[in-house]
Amino acid sequence: MTATREAARLALGTASALGLGRFAYGLLVPAMREDLRWTLAEAGAISTVNGLGYLAGAVVTAAVVRRWGTAAAFRWGMVVTALALAGTAASDVFGVLLAVRAVAGASGAVVFIAGGVIAARASARAGSSAPITVYFAGTGLGIVLSGVIVPGLAERWQVAWIGLGVAAGVAALICWRVAGTGEEPRPAGEVGRARVRPLWRIAVAYFLFSAGYIAYITFLSVYLADRHASVVEVVLTWTALGAAVVASPALWSRPITRWRGTRALALVLGVLAGGAALALVSPSPAVTIASVVAYGATFMAVPAAVTARIRTVVPPDGWTATLAAFTTLFAAGQTVGPWLAGLLADHTGVAAPLAWTAVLCAVAALLAAAPKPDTEIR
Repeated sequence: MTATREAARLALGTASALGLGRFAYGLLVPAMREDLRWTLAEAGAISTVNGLGYLAGAVVTAAVVRRWGTAAAFRWGMVVTALALAGTAASDVFGVLLAVRAVAGASGAVVFIAGGVIAARASARAGSSAPITVYFAGTGLGIVLSGVIVPGLAERWQVAWIGLGVAAGVAALICWRVAGTGEEPRPAGEVGRARVRPLWRIAVAYFLFSAGYIAYITFLSVYLADRHASVVEVVLTWTALGAAVVASPALWSRPITRWRGTRALALVLGVLAGGAALALVSPSPAVTIASVVAYGATFMAVPAAVTARIRTVVPPDGWTATLAAFTTLFAAGQTVGPWLAGLLADHTGVAAPLAWTAVLCAVAALLAAAPKPDTEIR
């Protein structure tokens, strides 16, 4: 229980880095697109450059941890994320917005990886994957907060970004101390080596997932705006999405901990694909809510399942480097996904990103379902 409580506070890291730093942008796309006269491809480009920053952050995280240690990397990544979110309100120049969103992506990746390592250590001490799933489910807290606050401020998108920055700053203060819990006594410079090739099926599935899932959440508000959804419906949809993410540990902690191999990962990806496809069945609010609940209950369980798998088969001295390598793949998928889905939507319609998510995640589920021996990697 102590490890899980620590993970609950640590989860403010994913709440900030992903819930506020990445996904809240999806709520602001309609207002920013109208005010700044963007195409959907340009709106997707802002998300893409955030993904590029995330990619750069993933590449340098091992070096950052080697130099300053896991706890310091997590803490200062949180601080930079908060500053970058508030800084997004500083200009309406497209180039400046690209730069600030890239910084938010880079710092978010450092937080994501460093926090994942801290959560993996807590899981090892507890003998359970619960701290990992709780940590990643923190993303839902950021989504809920965004869904409650941002829609009412969307027309004043600069004010909304400042508010997101303040919320991220408060999150950094709250989880500052817990980030140092379980810090390894060995020198910070020892981060081990990455083991990716033996896990290539999971790596490819993770890349497809990252390119697919991000399109759904990036363009969800555009889809709702195209249907002339009210502010109340938008708030309800995003709140349901975030609440489902928060609830996901209750659904997936046991399968991720107890099921052998990648069966839990395959099931999570399959449910995610079905949830995205569900929104294409009908434009009714009830179906949309059902879709976002299925999506929210699964999409952050994917990195949790991947992290748990790495913790199971990779030696502890390789966790940081391997998680950084997998997050690099994750970032690469997030980089190309929104831009390609935006181009597709410009030529076909706003429902295209939902189909994009469903197809890529279904293929990823099939890859993850392929049998693989459950042996430790050296």
